[in-house]
Amino acid sequence: MKPESIPLPLTPSRQGREKKILPILHFRISSSIITVNTEMGQIELVPDLSHCIETVARREYDNLVSSYLQAGKGDSEFREKIELIWSFLESADFRELRRQSEGYLLKGQKIKFILYRERGKAKYKMTCR
Repeated sequence: MKPESIPLPLTPSRQGREKKILPILHFRISSSIITVNTEMGQIELVPDLSHCIETVARREYDNLVSSYLQAGKGDSEFREKIELIWSFLESADFRELRRQSEGYLLKGQKIKFILYRERGKAKYKMTCR
């Protein structure tokens, strides 16, 4: 079976909503849940039935911030990925993403969200196998 690609637009930002600073926590995350793509600026998030896409994204954010602080705040690659995942956390409609991805997960298929930038804007797509 070929992987299916499902493009999902980012929702408009929620105006009037205060930005919350997420706590900086360090999680040990297995490589089966989160992988950072070798292509510059792409992040792959792999939810499962135990961890929804929002949980996986928040854990990756925490992991990237922790790594950035340990690297001495000079690594621009970490900074770019932190900005990308922050944009995703602020703008994605997680209720809709959970609804769409859970159907595939319940059928035993693997889901992957790929976060990337296109013309300076944060984008993402969901693929399943």
